[in-house]
Amino acid sequence: MPNGIPAPVLDLSADEARRAILRAQGFLGADSRRGGVTAMLRRLAAVQLDTISVLARSHELVAYARLGAVGRAAVERAYWHEPATAFEYWCHAACVVPIDDWPLYAFRRRAYRERRYRWHEVPPTIDKVLEQVRNEGPVTTTDLGGAKNGGPWWDWSDVKIAVEFLLDIGEVVCTRRVGWRRVYDVAERVVPPALLGRELSDAECVQGLAGHAGRALGVATRADLADFIRVRGAQGALLDEALLGGGAGLVPVYVDGWGTPRGAVRGAAGAARPAANAWADPAALATAPRGRHRTTPLSPFDSLVWDRARTERVFGFTHRLEAYVPKDKRVHGYFTMPVLAGGRLIGRVDPARDGSTFVARQVGFEAGPARGGAARAAAAEAMSQALWEAAAWVGCDDVRVERVGGPDLAAPLEAALRRPPVGDGS
Repeated sequence: MPNGIPAPVLDLSADEARRAILRAQGFLGADSRRGGVTAMLRRLAAVQLDTISVLARSHELVAYARLGAVGRAAVERAYWHEPATAFEYWCHAACVVPIDDWPLYAFRRRAYRERRYRWHEVPPTIDKVLEQVRNEGPVTTTDLGGAKNGGPWWDWSDVKIAVEFLLDIGEVVCTRRVGWRRVYDVAERVVPPALLGRELSDAECVQGLAGHAGRALGVATRADLADFIRVRGAQGALLDEALLGGGAGLVPVYVDGWGTPRGAVRGAAGAARPAANAWADPAALATAPRGRHRTTPLSPFDSLVWDRARTERVFGFTHRLEAYVPKDKRVHGYFTMPVLAGGRLIGRVDPARDGSTFVARQVGFEAGPARGGAARAAAAEAMSQALWEAAAWVGCDDVRVERVGGPDLAAPLEAALRRPPVGDGS
């Protein structure tokens, strides 16, 4: 509220918000494909990393979901490239983020430096490890002496603890991986000098990241934004200042169905109307979203669905990653991927590979209103298209479905899978 004047609140239907979100996230219209993976990363601001690899690793699946059958080598080059165009750091989680955003994470680097602890006590050998990276880098933990002490996965060696803390505080940077191992080098060798020397205040950092998150999400609640950049406490207060003061560049909106707003404001005629319950990127509201929808399975770590509460609010879709749930207690499968079609999450698939066959160990469909024959056929066709195109992308030439949740859709899906896929999933 610049100058203390409340900003007008724009009313959005839940459907309008959903379509704006899909366009902002790169799933609606052709504009999202322009510029390839590098431009996609800039638009998304952060792509989450994860160690699980089923069809591909999550950061590859994020690019495929938006761009179609982009070469996997091209994805890797766009994320980890020389000179560096991106680096790994903590945003929503461990993420690939654009190198241009290096200054915006200064607040987090300072916070880690002040704590001098994260998961492990920092060993006294940290200065020696930094000197080794400076003299020998780029290096992996193997080059530095090894990452493990021989116990469980969290039983890190002092070298691993030291180099990860050096990454946290910005003394070293990871700009690429080899065999999924981070490659570290000192910041002054990989971060452009103009970025390395730009020191922002905590308020400036949070303000900038809030704007990035808002543009990536399109329409978001305050909680969505806080989850995207993972701020709370004093940093959460800075987020509120950035939103209410206008510094984040987002505008207040009221989305119908997104929960009960706090309080109310008066309209021009004096009638009570809802207060804002969300924030939007003005560009997301400037024109009506148009174009074709992507049909694709999504990584559970994709920023369209990584926030479970937001996914349920926007899509009415309840999703939980069950990779760490005991096998006998899983409902949908190990690495269940939501399936997007027509701007809706129509179901989910638990994928695997058997040689050159794409295996859908379990396929589930979301319940639809009075699901008649035509609706069943449409859902089955969309699922078939998503499965066949994902199979082709990872080099499979056949699709096998082992189980379908909902007997009324098993036969339509089987029939759809016998027909060759049409189009590119847009």
